[in-house]
Amino acid sequence: MKRIVVGISGASGMIYAVRLLRAIPGDYQVHLVISPVAAKIMKAETGWDSAKQSFGEFLKKAQSEPFGQSEIITHSAENHFAPVASGSFLVQGMAIIPCSAKTLSGIANGYASNLIERAADVNLKERRPVVLVLRETPYNLIHIENMKKATLAGATVLPASPAFYHKPQTIEQLADFVVARVLDHLSVPHNLVTRWGEN
Repeated sequence: MKRIVVGISGASGMIYAVRLLRAIPGDYQVHLVISPVAAKIMKAETGWDSAKQSFGEFLKKAQSEPFGQSEIITHSAENHFAPVASGSFLVQGMAIIPCSAKTLSGIANGYASNLIERAADVNLKERRPVVLVLRETPYNLIHIENMKKATLAGATVLPASPAFYHKPQTIEQLADFVVARVLDHLSVPHNLVTRWGEN
């Protein structure tokens, strides 16, 4: 079983997280960490209520599109004893989607205040892929400096900036372009978009 870590932090853009988790193939085990603020934003943007159903159940019922059926194991953002808090727990990589400016700051400056930041820290020290999907716009110099620090530490900063050459017709297709790039950087196979030069 291949494993990846997905962190969802408190920023708008929950569609990216939902589309990513739905696209991960069934032979993957996903270790999911959702911050408390992210859970509130998720409820506002998607309708998911953490008090009423698991996130996995929500993914299966929320949309009629095919669901990758990956195994999802959820960890509390406050649980620093979760397996993903250790570099000895082998994973293929990690994505934080969306990644808030606060979470970026914590990662860039080595301040692992919750499990999302801790998991990113251990994956960076183990030289594994860490993809940060920033939704913040515009950027101030603090954001830019933190992106530089995170990049120098080994992270991939991948802003939620979809392209249009694939002629998207829906919001979901726009989101899937970003999700496809995230999966590419984690070496996870997918068929979400037609690649440039392929027809």
